[in-house]
Amino acid sequence: MRLATRMKITYGVVFFVPIILIAVTFWGLGRLELESLRQKYDMRNASMEMLFNPFEVLGNMSDSVVEELESAAEQKPEQFENIEYLENINARLERVYSFLVVRKDGEIYYSGEDIDFVNRIELGGEIKKGGFIVGEEPFHVKQISFEYTDDTYGVVQIFTPVSVVVDQVERMALKVLVSALIILLLVGAIAFTWLYQSVVQPLEKLKKAAVNIKNGNLDFNVITDNDDEIGEVCTAFEEMRIKLKDQIELSMQYEKDNKELISNISHDLKTPITAIKGYVEGIRDGVADTPEKMDKYIRTIYNKATDMDRLIDELFLYSKLDSNSMNYSFAKLNLKDYFEDCVDEISLDLESRGISLEYRNYVPEDTIIIADPEQLKRVINNIVGNSVKYMGSRPGRIRIFIKNEPEFVQVDISDNGTGIAKKELPHIFERCYRTDASRNSSKGGSGLGLSIAKKIIEEHGGKIWANSVENEGTTLSFVLRKYKECVTYE
Repeated sequence: MRLATRMKITYGVVFFVPIILIAVTFWGLGRLELESLRQKYDMRNASMEMLFNPFEVLGNMSDSVVEELESAAEQKPEQFENIEYLENINARLERVYSFLVVRKDGEIYYSGEDIDFVNRIELGGEIKKGGFIVGEEPFHVKQISFEYTDDTYGVVQIFTPVSVVVDQVERMALKVLVSALIILLLVGAIAFTWLYQSVVQPLEKLKKAAVNIKNGNLDFNVITDNDDEIGEVCTAFEEMRIKLKDQIELSMQYEKDNKELISNISHDLKTPITAIKGYVEGIRDGVADTPEKMDKYIRTIYNKATDMDRLIDELFLYSKLDSNSMNYSFAKLNLKDYFEDCVDEISLDLESRGISLEYRNYVPEDTIIIADPEQLKRVINNIVGNSVKYMGSRPGRIRIFIKNEPEFVQVDISDNGTGIAKKELPHIFERCYRTDASRNSSKGGSGLGLSIAKKIIEEHGGKIWANSVENEGTTLSFVLRKYKECVTYE
């Protein structure tokens, strides 16, 4: 749910729900109060309207007594001279906080309260419309006029203190107020909890995540079930954390590889330098005391210097490839002519090493590729050189097969060398990786050859991979796209 929608719902809950609940509560309390009024004040016509006009309650109190008195005034006026009857009526009125006063010819004939008290009430106010006597202590008066049997004018009055209703209204108002306050607090708490869980909690999680990142800790997550704007922020933050962690791990791995590369290069450079120093010292000490020995020493020094130069060239080349600063000279090449020239050059060197070379080309003679001839030759030489390095003691054999595919050509260079273990095969294109864990220095090399080959092939828009079986041999394959002329029709 979107945050804007959630806020609208929260507003609606906080604003409308309390109104509805307060109205329902008022109605429920009103029904209870009306039932209480009926039983407490002898009311037969109690309605909800009375709760909005509390003084109407006064007019409906002691309904059964009023009906009985009205009936007696019409049919049995002599009853109002019966003190026992009047006391019984007054006792019933006392239960509803009222008292009876009967007058005959304007004089009080019977009073349920002290006569002086009644006189003080009447002196302190006057009967208004609706039957109210106003004063310091207002009373509501119900009055019934009649004639005694001797034609004397009589009046029956029922006095009810207004404070009774006021207290009732105050209690009712207090109940409604307390109920409204409880409803507001409850609804507010529910809305706050809902909003807190959907807004504040994810923000707290983001805050903790930011503190973790500040402290260099990236081993945490900011996963949330929210599908709103904050959830999107959490998702973006989590993606940023993962990317940052990957970048740091990549940087650490890169630094580790750099240290390993420096260590490997240092070792590989130290070996020929040590040999050169040894032979130079031999010459200085006069060990090479014959022309044959001198020629051998000088030739060895030259070869070792050449190895060092090759190592430095490979390191420099890899640095350019790794920083994407290599400048390629792409050109259209006839694949048949190009590979025949490469094979001719390679065959001479392999023949001198006693390694046989088999070359087969299954690609049409007019096949054209786009490649940098110098860098592509470097790829071939690196792969072949790697095969020669790990040929083993058996009679060496290298095969170069070029296969034709609809969109590209595939070059397979295989040997019958020692092979590569299955667990090591995925790593052979990593820089400085060597399957020879003992770092047999007699094999030489920087460990960058296949890594350089991979980068060059990928820059040509191709890919390279390897298959190998231990003690049987290895096949390295790479593919290059064919060049096709774009034909336009007018």
